[in-house]
Amino acid sequence: MAYIGEVPNPANRGLTRKDTFTGDGSTTTFDLTTAIPNVTERDIEVFVDNVRQEPGASDAYTLGFDGSSNFKRITFTAAPEASAEIYVLSGSATKNIFTVSDDTITTVKLSDLSVTTAKLAADAVDGTKLADDAVDSEHITDGSVDNVHLAGSIENAKLSNSSITINGTSISLGGSGNIVAGTDWQSVITADGSTVTTAVASEGYFIDTTSAAHTINLPLSATLGDEVSIVDYSGTADTNNITVGRNGHKIQGDTSDLTISTERAALTLVYTDASQGWLLKDK
Repeated sequence: MAYIGEVPNPANRGLTRKDTFTGDGSTTTFDLTTAIPNVTERDIEVFVDNVRQEPGASDAYTLGFDGSSNFKRITFTAAPEASAEIYVLSGSATKNIFTVSDDTITTVKLSDLSVTTAKLAADAVDGTKLADDAVDSEHITDGSVDNVHLAGSIENAKLSNSSITINGTSISLGGSGNIVAGTDWQSVITADGSTVTTAVASEGYFIDTTSAAHTINLPLSATLGDEVSIVDYSGTADTNNITVGRNGHKIQGDTSDLTISTERAALTLVYTDASQGWLLKDK
């Protein structure tokens, strides 16, 4: 059979795939049997009635993706005539090629000419891409990962412990909270004779008993080292006493509430255990 133009290169023999089509006078797109590497029009050879076609959008044809994102579609700028014999020679090989472009990793398996593209979404790598869902410290030079090498983030689900505790306050990674160092003093409480305050561990309370007595209950739940501080704000506790309710716990080893009846009294109670309960740390 005669050829117009360059005869197909015999060096490609055994590494070339041939696809054959027939023109109908109107169809301009033809899909190869198998996807090929993401190359250019000049890396394949297209013949119509044994005449080699010039590649390019402004010439005879272009090469691109089909409707399923497979790189195998030949698009002619003009439909080949009816009954025209069309054939395409495309190369193949038996190894894998990996290319990276714009955060996209493309794997081309040339043994069966299949193309697989995986997009790295939002600069993140999830656990399914890691053999054991973990990165241990022995694979990091100094045991840490600095921000320069993290384009995105590591989500909490990929971490074995997703929170840290500072001064008794647990903060989830990526979250926020108040970390108290020492006593967290509250606004002055003005006694009205009927309202009862329930204390919270690590907090301090100024009690104004100018007009009435006041009751403040210790926390219902307590653990070793919890502290509560109370101050007679107005210096009138001798007239209007401050009652410290034990709230089910002992105070100084006793099962009675504590009464503050001294002007300008200021004290801190610290919890020990069920046997002694709340003990006076200072007074």
